Order: sequence, then structure tokens, then C-alpha cells
Amino acid sequence: MDPAGPARRREPVRPASQGRPRLSRRRLLKGAALAAVPYALLPYPRAAAQSESVDYPPAEWQPASSSNYTASGRPGSYLIDRVIIHVTQETYANTLAIFGNPQKKVSAHYLVRSADGHVAQCVREADIAWHAGNWDYNTRSIGIEHEGWVDQPSYFTNALYEQSAQLTAAICDKYGIPKDREHIIGHYQVPGTDHTDPGPNWDWVRYLRLVNFA
Repeated sequence: MDPAGPARRREPVRPASQGRPRLSRRRLLKGAALAAVPYALLPYPRAAAQSESVDYPPAEWQPASSSNYTASGRPGSYLIDRVIIHVTQETYANTLAIFGNPQKKVSAHYLVRSADGHVAQCVREADIAWHAGNWDYNTRSIGIEHEGWVDQPSYFTNALYEQSAQLTAAICDKYGIPKDREHIIGHYQVPGTDHTDPGPNWDWVRYLRLVNFA
């Protein structure tokens, strides 16, 4: 699509005798100049709608493919009583690409970037992300992925811990989830899983302290 939009025909100015005032040359030039500005340079009219599309205001909306999660109406359809912590074993960018690929059949509600703690929301909290490998746990949880590898603790930066903890605290406050290790769990604690994340390098004591003081 041409960002400047289709050309518009200017309606001819009617004589003053027909009851419509004649546009001044200055107003005509101003209107023509505005029409020539590419839409990309004008204020984006849906900016407010974009910010409203996330459940957690600091997050950026980066939607997963609709083929990678189940639409729902939680917490009415399913009680939300867990937060599940994951590590991606991938980069931030590649994880977003995986969630956006309808062939992958995987997603999480949120993704936290290592370098600066930036949060992307990929699935609405009301919907069921496919992150736990266990349907019952998927229906009752919010899944948070963290950029990095379980055997590379350098990815678990201060920014990642702090921003993730604020996100988890907000989720717990919203749904009345206790801020403890029974309700904030690792992927490895999901029944039937073969995953080990977030792994032995994840500092649970520090993380829970940050969640409780967020």
C-alpha cells in the first residue's frame, strides 16, 4: 500500500454567489501541503489503541500467532493461580519469531529481554498460552519466558530480574496469587515435563524477594 494513500480529487471552488465562501490561496496551499505529507510522518491515530492492547502497561504488544494458543475468557473460564517461569534457550528476537510462526504450536504470555528487561506481551492473559506442556497447568497459569540459556547465567541480568519481578508481582496482585514458591514455579516443576528451566543458575531467593518488594 502506498503510505501516502490514493490521490484525492479537489472539489472545485464554487462561486461566492452560490453561498459557499471562496477559500483563500493561503488555505488552499496549506491544505495541499498537508495532503502531500506521507501518512508515516503524521501522528499515528491508533497509538492509544496499541497501548491499550496489553494487560501489563509497560509491555510492548508482540502478538503470537493465533494458531499457537487457545482463545479463552479467563479468569471466568479458568481460575488463574500460578505464574510459571521459563528460559527461552533462544534469543529474544528468535523467540518472538517462533511465537509468530503458526507451525510451532508454542507461546507464552510474556517475554523478558536480557539486556534491559524489556517486556513483550505475546498472548492476552485471558487466553491460554501453550507454554507448560500440560493442559491443566496451561489453563491455570501465566507463562513468562526469559531470554537466555539455563547454563549461561550472564543472561540473567539485574534488569531482567527486576523487570520480570515487577511483572510477576503485578500478575499476582491482579489475580490474588500468593507470592511464594508454591504459586510462582519453574517450568521444571510442571508435572510430566522434560524441561529443566529456569535451571540451577536462576536465583529464586533473589527473585522472590524482588517480587515481594515490587
